[in-house]
Amino acid sequence: MFTGLVEAIGKIAAVMEQPPGRRFTIEAGKLADDASIGDSISINGCCLTVIAISGTRLDFEAGEETLSRTNLGSLGIHSGVNLERSLAVGDRLGGHYVAGHIDGLGQLLERREDPPWAHLRFQMPKRLASQVAAKGSIAIDGISLTVVDADEESFTVALIPHTLEVTTLGIRKIGDAVNLETDVLAKYVERSLGFASGS
Repeated sequence: MFTGLVEAIGKIAAVMEQPPGRRFTIEAGKLADDASIGDSISINGCCLTVIAISGTRLDFEAGEETLSRTNLGSLGIHSGVNLERSLAVGDRLGGHYVAGHIDGLGQLLERREDPPWAHLRFQMPKRLASQVAAKGSIAIDGISLTVVDADEESFTVALIPHTLEVTTLGIRKIGDAVNLETDVLAKYVERSLGFASGS
């Protein structure tokens, strides 16, 4: 479990094909200081397990399913990734509960700069639209954000300067794919209502 508050931007240092999956080595900087084998770390919002440590570099494995359903499959050497360690019991919850289970891929449709802020619109799969609401929470590449407005195919967020500086959203371009995770509460409410209505 995570909070969606990015701790560092890591860089992919190596990518090794291990069919049907892939192994990533990520330069994690200080975030690696207290990492242990078996730890869960959010990489662009996707929960992966540390399988090896070498100084400030951490290794992870991603399976075929993860590579096909997230933007991790399109990343290469030097790609930046958002990193967050798992939530410890008793820690402050500054964002919202983020499971690290990606619901779908979105795409940056529009970027309106309003220095030092930025307003971004993302396309989302239609099946997620019922779980995304204005003033609700969403995780984009593992970043906890508040939805400004939403329709059946897209939603917008407003980014403060800090978010633009310390996450990869600061360098995202039109057409870039992003990992989306909707609010866990919205999932359960939708499912409960579905059962209640018999649909």
